[in-house]
Amino acid sequence: MGGTGIAHTRWATHGEPSEANAHPHMSGEHIALVHNGIIENHEVLRDLLVGRGYTFTSQTDTEVIAHLVEWELRTSATLLEAVQKTVAQLEGAYGTVVMDRRDPERVVVARSGSPLVIGLGVGENFLASDQLALLNVTRRFMFLEEGDVAEITRRTVNVFDATGEAVAREVHESNLQQDAADKGQYRHYMQKEIYEQPSALINTMEGRISNGSVVVESIGSGAKHILENVEHVQIVACGTSYNAGMVARYWFEAMAGVSCDVEIASEFRYRPFVTRPNSLLITLSQSGETADTLAALRLAKEKGYMSAMTVCNVAGSSLVRESDLAFMTRAGTEIGVASTKAFTTQLVALLMFVTALGKEKGTIDRAKEQHIVDALHALPTQIEKALAFDKPIEQLAEDFADKHHALFLGRGEFYPIAVEASLKLKEISYIHAEAYAAGELKHGPLALIDADMPVIVVAPTNDLLEKLKSNIEEVRARGGLLYVFADSEAGFEACEA
Repeated sequence: MGGTGIAHTRWATHGEPSEANAHPHMSGEHIALVHNGIIENHEVLRDLLVGRGYTFTSQTDTEVIAHLVEWELRTSATLLEAVQKTVAQLEGAYGTVVMDRRDPERVVVARSGSPLVIGLGVGENFLASDQLALLNVTRRFMFLEEGDVAEITRRTVNVFDATGEAVAREVHESNLQQDAADKGQYRHYMQKEIYEQPSALINTMEGRISNGSVVVESIGSGAKHILENVEHVQIVACGTSYNAGMVARYWFEAMAGVSCDVEIASEFRYRPFVTRPNSLLITLSQSGETADTLAALRLAKEKGYMSAMTVCNVAGSSLVRESDLAFMTRAGTEIGVASTKAFTTQLVALLMFVTALGKEKGTIDRAKEQHIVDALHALPTQIEKALAFDKPIEQLAEDFADKHHALFLGRGEFYPIAVEASLKLKEISYIHAEAYAAGELKHGPLALIDADMPVIVVAPTNDLLEKLKSNIEEVRARGGLLYVFADSEAGFEACEA
């Protein structure tokens, strides 16, 4: 409409991918909108609107918002007022942008549980769910907060909080580089981000390790107080970040002597729980906007957690703003849908934090800390060496191309690594993959193994290697197709696996 436009791409969540279900959605002759998120009470609202005479042309939850806005606009002085009345009726997550054909130079936006950022230009303004989408047009950004509704023209931005009061939101200058969103020499973003892991790890460690020791102050203001008082750690995350938390649980208990629980955020937020004394909540998220993780943080604050720390990759995100302590991973821009360098930098950040906690608790002495620091410093080079195996890995990928299922096995802290590997295979290739603690093999999964079932084993040289070798023999006895990822000194021969 004139100099104003809206568009949206998203995964299909309600209804199949089709032109009828695609955004923007319309109501009447004038209202158009796009929406990111899920409206949980859309069925109730749909029935209400059908009763008012509205006809639905899509299967989406988004169309409900369009018709509600159109209905409320009939008794509202402005589009802003109509949107404010509409969002008060919505349950769930939304980041939405609404236009009225009769006033094409103005849009109204609202957010709850789904990020929205306003890019500020000269005689023009922009909207997106992530600042990366706008780096080619502006460096100045305003991040809307939970419950905000804003009215935007080419030259003005007026923001109102959840109570309807006019508020001023801080303007941030982005230091992200535009080429961060370029693929460069790589075929796709995920490949690029895999190869960026060594530099991402170096950046995450920079300034946080000095003279063979983790610098507590570098973790953030208030870190020392948290380390002195914490008696229990609760990690909450989703997806890949949850798997990183599962690894860290072993470290917190074995290295720092502090009890640690890890839970999926979408489970944690919906169950009753007991808050232990002096508990630290740690949230993990690449974006800092993961809806379930944010909700879990807010719930934990209500339930009396001592402090909340986030391990996050995006400065200024909701998790960073709402946590007591933010440990930034400095992985750089991650655009690929499947997380790569964010996962490895989360692990490095968590290991540094565990090391600092262990020093405070007296479970990590100077020699042990030096050993950990040496291992951290060696990690970027080790990853570069692993990436040099790209050609053999490509051959393995060809072997997998005609498979329909795969099984991943690991023990101890490498069981979550197996879980993460299985997630990557299913997410990227759409091959069904599951991961099990290797000791559970005989309790069900073994029945699935035959010559057509690839079994991938994560087998580092540690105290559990001999037990893992027994599990490998169980797979071999069933005729399974074995792929063992092990250290060179583990004693495996290529023909064995």
